[in-house]
Amino acid sequence: MITDRRRSALMLSALLAAALLSACGGGGGGTAGSGGTVAPIDLTQAPGAPAFTGNTALDGYNWINYRRTMLGLSALARNASIDLAAQGHSNYQRQNNTVTHEQTPGLPGFTGATLLDRLTNAGYQTPRPYAIGEVISATSNPSGFYQAEELITAIYHRFVMFEPIFKEAGTGAATTSANYTYFTADLTAVGGNGPGLGAGRIANYPIAGQANVPVNFLSDSESPDPVPGQNEVGYPISVHADTIRLGVGVTVSSFTVAPRGGAALTVRLLSHANDADTPETAAAIIPLAPLKSATVYDVSFSGVVAGVPVTRNWSFTTR
Repeated sequence: MITDRRRSALMLSALLAAALLSACGGGGGGTAGSGGTVAPIDLTQAPGAPAFTGNTALDGYNWINYRRTMLGLSALARNASIDLAAQGHSNYQRQNNTVTHEQTPGLPGFTGATLLDRLTNAGYQTPRPYAIGEVISATSNPSGFYQAEELITAIYHRFVMFEPIFKEAGTGAATTSANYTYFTADLTAVGGNGPGLGAGRIANYPIAGQANVPVNFLSDSESPDPVPGQNEVGYPISVHADTIRLGVGVTVSSFTVAPRGGAALTVRLLSHANDADTPETAAAIIPLAPLKSATVYDVSFSGVVAGVPVTRNWSFTTR
């Protein structure tokens, strides 16, 4: 069985305010488990997929941009200094046989205690306002496509990777002699936000008309667990808006999913109003049972985004 361990963190600093959002409880304990149903699928055959190079760091970067552009989000420019920070963190984790966002001074491969420290030490400047985020995974599957897709499946990590305002990214990977690979992706927006979506607009995932959507997600594989007390659940469905300033985000009025012609499924809603680990500018629903294969699902969202009423209806088809 493939074992995955994941973490993610997003720090937003705007003017005099700062917030830390973390998918690992601020750097807490680990997780183990399979991440869903990505492994049996040949991701290189996905429509419009980037060319597969076999380089984990490059393929992971390319896959993140592939999925971001599907949503209508900006592609992230690759930055050599961010690459250096990400590679250094993957090396540190490999050398110390650990999965963490925090580094301990004095241990082999130390490059900086925090993501901000590592970026600074790599020569990357972060003048305010800035936003920085990090997602990491460790698995026996060295494919960068697989690593990035599994992180996208894990909903708290998806929130970071699909932040619309990010502008640049760097990735790094390190593999042990036993072929266990540590993957790190760092994402940033400095000196003002990236192009984003604009006030009162959202992106959704899966996207409208998307095919071959996975049917399940193993919730216990993510920390914190997005569906406590239950492991196998349906594939997460999410909406994403720009991080503009603290206190301005997504308010959910209704968020449902139903098989075509059927009743709405029972879901767990993740929004900042009911889940502290969900950022203010995103929301998701997770069906409490796996989806049916080869089935069209209709999704409906209504709410308020940065003070603007938003309604969206779309459909996707499972694999």
